[in-house]
Amino acid sequence: MTACCSTESFKAETSPGVIATHPLDPLSVEELALAASLLKEQKSLSNACRFPYLQLQEPPKEEVLAHEPGKTFSRRAFALVLDKDSGEMAEAVVDLVHEEVVQWTELDPAVSGQAPIMMEEFFTCVEIVQKDPAWRAAVKRRGLTDEDIEKIQIDPWSFGYFGDDPKYKGKRLMRGVAFYRDEMVDNGYAHPIEGLVAIIDLNEERVLELLDDGRDTPIPKTKRNYDTPSLGEPRKDLKPLHIVQPEGVSFEVDGWQVKWQNWEFRVGFTPREGLVLNQLGYNDKGKTRPIIYRASVSDMAVPYSDTALNHYWKCAFDGSEYGLGRLANQLELGCDCLGAIRYFDIPAVDDKGEPFLMKNAVCMHEEDYGTLWKHYEFRTGVFEVRRSRRLVISFFCTVGNYDYGFYWYLYQDGTIQLETKLTGIIQTAGMVPGTRPESGGGLVTPEIYGPTHQHFFSARLHMMLDGEQNSVMETNFSPLEQGEANPWGSAFKTEAALLKTEQEAARQANGQTGRFWKVINPNVKNEVGNPTGYKLVAEHNPALLAQPDSYIGRRAGFARNHVWVTPYDPNELYGTGKYTNQHPGDGLPKYIQQNRSVENTDIVLWHTYGHTHVCKPEDFPIMPVEYVGFTLKPNNFFNANPAMDLPASKDSGSVNAHEEEKGSGSCCS
Repeated sequence: MTACCSTESFKAETSPGVIATHPLDPLSVEELALAASLLKEQKSLSNACRFPYLQLQEPPKEEVLAHEPGKTFSRRAFALVLDKDSGEMAEAVVDLVHEEVVQWTELDPAVSGQAPIMMEEFFTCVEIVQKDPAWRAAVKRRGLTDEDIEKIQIDPWSFGYFGDDPKYKGKRLMRGVAFYRDEMVDNGYAHPIEGLVAIIDLNEERVLELLDDGRDTPIPKTKRNYDTPSLGEPRKDLKPLHIVQPEGVSFEVDGWQVKWQNWEFRVGFTPREGLVLNQLGYNDKGKTRPIIYRASVSDMAVPYSDTALNHYWKCAFDGSEYGLGRLANQLELGCDCLGAIRYFDIPAVDDKGEPFLMKNAVCMHEEDYGTLWKHYEFRTGVFEVRRSRRLVISFFCTVGNYDYGFYWYLYQDGTIQLETKLTGIIQTAGMVPGTRPESGGGLVTPEIYGPTHQHFFSARLHMMLDGEQNSVMETNFSPLEQGEANPWGSAFKTEAALLKTEQEAARQANGQTGRFWKVINPNVKNEVGNPTGYKLVAEHNPALLAQPDSYIGRRAGFARNHVWVTPYDPNELYGTGKYTNQHPGDGLPKYIQQNRSVENTDIVLWHTYGHTHVCKPEDFPIMPVEYVGFTLKPNNFFNANPAMDLPASKDSGSVNAHEEEKGSGSCCS
């Protein structure tokens, strides 16, 4: 891949290779090759078998916590195996130390759900649709020729779930929607072909059903390309901005372990979730205090609010149906990440189980983040200010039309933040110029609109705050009636309640009461006598608008609440359940039916965040980044501001722009 721009930054050495030094190290290329080889040999797998998942089988938590450097530990691989010929699925566990397949469990896809969609199936879907005679005839009825058909873009979509129709049951399905392109490099989303959806049987490699409502909506023809040659002359008044660290970076990397500014954690990565942070802790005066055992985005859902044939069924689960990690980008130095960058190459396998390195899949660097703390005491002339710096650990993935960036930020004051960046190209729909979309979607050009939709992300935070016994408190504020207890009418009540069971802890945000949640360790107190804690600052909290009993409402059930708390169960790793592809619905709503205790125990905090997107002209042809996420802030975790020991500093390269125009290089007095 060629570089998209130049930079003064440097690329640090790539990530570790063969020998694991810790139980949570991702499998190396060699270990992945061994696991695939053992499965093929010991289970006599045919050439039709594929590997939607092949990754580290994370050891039991107690084994990880008991691990001592230099001591041996188990190494196991987890695999999901799909036979393309028969449609059969199986889960396998491979012991890499003893070179043996130790578990093989056959699954019924009609019950368990289908395996996630693989990369080769994206291309298979396109070929099947373009060759189908009925589809070709339907396209010609819309005014296109055989020559046009070869350039049509087919968007492969997951099928979804809409009941146990016998003609669909047990089959591995996808949907295909079409976009016209005058040239192969055109932005097809500017030219949607309405009222035509192909349903593909991937195992039989044929169009199972063609949905065609016969509408005569014209195909929009105005080009809306975004490649550099099509954009014309760029603006010329933007001066270079250089971000350099001539003395090097402040972080240390040892294999997959990172240390920075009192923070310690381990980098992990899975095909479904992408980036995982393991064993995140803070070194407080020489003692590393654990905060989170494992943090990830377990899945996401994108339900659409449109009744048209091309859109009513759309609800993409981009993690579980496609794989956020499998679709990670190769990041470009100086474009995706600025400054002194440390990249991690991620060992992975293709659909056939062949290992390779995903180059530059994870980026880590430092950023200035403005003022951390400051005060000017005018009585004494004492003036102190400290700048904030944060460590950024991130990856980007492209799932069809959308691009998502996941950015974990660690701050010097103990704050943890996850920011998700939404960009890419919106799904589009054609319309008759001069009309308005019947569904209420947003116009983006006179010829096309973007269906209104929502993005929901399920963050899974396996807490370990000062140990394994944690609880969650909910705090609400309300006005205090004016009277003897509130003579001036300005006081208000602060009410905190312990969430004792799973069903009690299924909660929604409430801005009117200022509701927030705090994870505490009731067994550890700070010096003012309060339990140590971290506060969840829930910032982007849309409500799931699909009806609860609708197919989409049941499948995206995790989005009904903004907070869920469950006791740790190694079998409950995903807010949507294990295999969502063509599944009626699983995950958090079912987990909490057990109504287990979540008081003073080993807990997982789940947070749903996201965005409701009403499309507008500014979103096209490429959508500017929309930022969503949440923050975890220390709350009674420390005895004082932990960033008071930061050195005072100033950037010697800073200049007064006004003075610079007059020839002065002075930056400050």
